[in-house]
Amino acid sequence: MFRKSERLWGKAPLMSDYDAVIIGGGLHGLATAYYLARNHGMKNIAVIEKRHIGFGGAGRNTAIVRANQRTKENLSLYKEGLELWPKLTAELDYNLMFYNCGNLNLAHSEAALSAMRMQVASARFFGIESHIADPKECKELVPALNISEDITYPIFGGMYHPPGGIVRHDAVVWGLAKGAAKLGVHIHQGTEVLGINVEKGKITSVETDQGTISTPRVLNAAGGYSASLSYKMLGIHLPVSVLTIQAMVTQPLKPLLDHVVSSGAYHCYANQTLKGEIATGAHMDPWPNYTTQTTAHYIKHQAEALSEFLPCLRGVRFMRIWGGLADMTPDMAPIMDGNDPIEGYYTDCGWGYFGFKSAAVTGKYMAQFMADGECPDMLRPFTLRRFEQHRLMGEMAGTVVYSPWN
Repeated sequence: MFRKSERLWGKAPLMSDYDAVIIGGGLHGLATAYYLARNHGMKNIAVIEKRHIGFGGAGRNTAIVRANQRTKENLSLYKEGLELWPKLTAELDYNLMFYNCGNLNLAHSEAALSAMRMQVASARFFGIESHIADPKECKELVPALNISEDITYPIFGGMYHPPGGIVRHDAVVWGLAKGAAKLGVHIHQGTEVLGINVEKGKITSVETDQGTISTPRVLNAAGGYSASLSYKMLGIHLPVSVLTIQAMVTQPLKPLLDHVVSSGAYHCYANQTLKGEIATGAHMDPWPNYTTQTTAHYIKHQAEALSEFLPCLRGVRFMRIWGGLADMTPDMAPIMDGNDPIEGYYTDCGWGYFGFKSAAVTGKYMAQFMADGECPDMLRPFTLRRFEQHRLMGEMAGTVVYSPWN
């Protein structure tokens, strides 16, 4: 058991005044707090979390990181984000367990392979390493793959992205909390935000169940609850649908999967954790809801899909399944905005299932935005106004599509 002096972060009293209040103790909120303190000298910051830090999407994911998106805006953002993980490990003096194992996306048709060629060309233009692999090369990368033609969706090839990999999600939560607290940030767990007060178009204070906090800046980083919070407390409608996304792990196995493997046709992805479990997930449930319940239907789908393109997993037992909330926008790209229409109000949401891999770099730039009051160039394409102006980004490259398996 840790002694009080050994705890990664302490329990601070709730102050009546902060320079910035961050709603949501997930990775985006903690990363923003950390970079506000580290890069901009803003020490008087409160992170407000209704439950415990990492309760939401931060603790309910499969911890995959990559930079193989399609649009130029996303490629630049995720490239920098991928490069930050080893730097953060050193800065925080905390092992984030970054495992640079690479990602292999499978193609099951000539059309899918052609689309991957375009993705590879785009990635290389931005200096991101990515390659097209034929079925034999896919088999060399992942010997367990079934590349025969007697399966539902034969493998035509794939896109191999060596810089990608996995990071331990719990370690990132704890590391960022440790780093932020060390710089003076107050982390208030078990504290609920009840309202946000505005006077003459400016943020003035936040109401919590522990008291009122005066502040000129508020960041809404509440993940799946961001849209409802924004509308309920400020009347700002966000084009976000909240959907359940499920994932699971198998019993521990001897090493057999050296890379993250995903398949759009099979509606499935998988990687092997450091403990030997096969962690697997897919797309979101197709109806908006706020439940994190899991379903037997989903377990059946994953078992059928995995046992086709990774037949060595037949008979392996699933040991644990969980659900999380994905806040999805119409163009599958996030909303990162501020000072519009309320001065001092900032939004970081709409990440769907891309929120984990973007946490560090988003925190860096949202901190710059909040400190300077000017939107960094990296974030400008992600404004909420793009929906009003019909400038949807069309980021679909990192997704898996509907299949009869689901």
